[in-house]
Amino acid sequence: MQKDNLAFVFPGQGSQKIGMLAELAPRFPLIEATFSQASEVLGYDLWDMVQNGRQEDINLTERTQPILLTSSVALWRVWKEQAGADPAVMAGHSLGEWSALVSAGIVDFADAVNLVRLRGAYMQEAVPAGLGAMAAIIGLDDNTIISVCEQAAQGEVVAPVNFNSPGQVVIAGHAVAVDRAIEGCKAAGAKRAMPLPVSAPFHTSLMRPAADRLAQHIQTVEFRAPTVPVVHNVNASTESDPGVIRNLMIEQIYSPVLWVDCVNTLVKMGVDTVVECGPGKVLSGLVKRINRNINALATEDSASFDGAMANS
Repeated sequence: MQKDNLAFVFPGQGSQKIGMLAELAPRFPLIEATFSQASEVLGYDLWDMVQNGRQEDINLTERTQPILLTSSVALWRVWKEQAGADPAVMAGHSLGEWSALVSAGIVDFADAVNLVRLRGAYMQEAVPAGLGAMAAIIGLDDNTIISVCEQAAQGEVVAPVNFNSPGQVVIAGHAVAVDRAIEGCKAAGAKRAMPLPVSAPFHTSLMRPAADRLAQHIQTVEFRAPTVPVVHNVNASTESDPGVIRNLMIEQIYSPVLWVDCVNTLVKMGVDTVVECGPGKVLSGLVKRINRNINALATEDSASFDGAMANS
């Protein structure tokens, strides 16, 4: 049964950890079955990597992206299998938007696994290692950060790329320009301005080569009209036309993630309960910071999954 006040959100990079979903997997065989399906596409054992590998292995972008997609889709399938309430709308943060597309019936899972593997590889290859960087800016308003980045660019690229919550923005670009912007944000009164352990400047104009390469593959994949509306990162709006959605997913690679606007769109649509479908609780925390009145629930282990089933 669909609940008009319920939204599902899907996490992006940073939520991966060794051993994730291990507690839920014996209870729900569908989890390992979903990982097996992804492994067939990838040509290596994804579940073994997640359970028995090293953190540095799963932090490689072209592996992280299939891992998180598969984790989220596995939990979505379990939710459906257990007759959980159907959400009225979905959204995903960066990579997580692909999880939303699969869960909303827009793209087949196997196609998405291959696309996000390529997405990760192309994003990593777009800028040589060491030349790009990202940083988190805490406690500064959006307009000040935008202004500081404009001044710090000096012919290079640095810009806000993730508007995660009020007072929490991620910037990215050329490493030297990001360093200048970090100092500028500190001088402007930021509580914290710190580099992130990410090797590529995601969601900046430097990612256009990656978008162009991925576009060739995206054009060959079937996109369908959504069975559940998805709020898109690029414009914080829903879209029903499969061709437009395809283009938005290309544009998303080099455009900022408007997460605050996405959550505000959910609220305008009548949402007061959000289930984070995937490992971790990053989005649950961001959602609560954006709007304290939202009931934000997680699904990463048995206790949280059962709580989400009972309270959504």
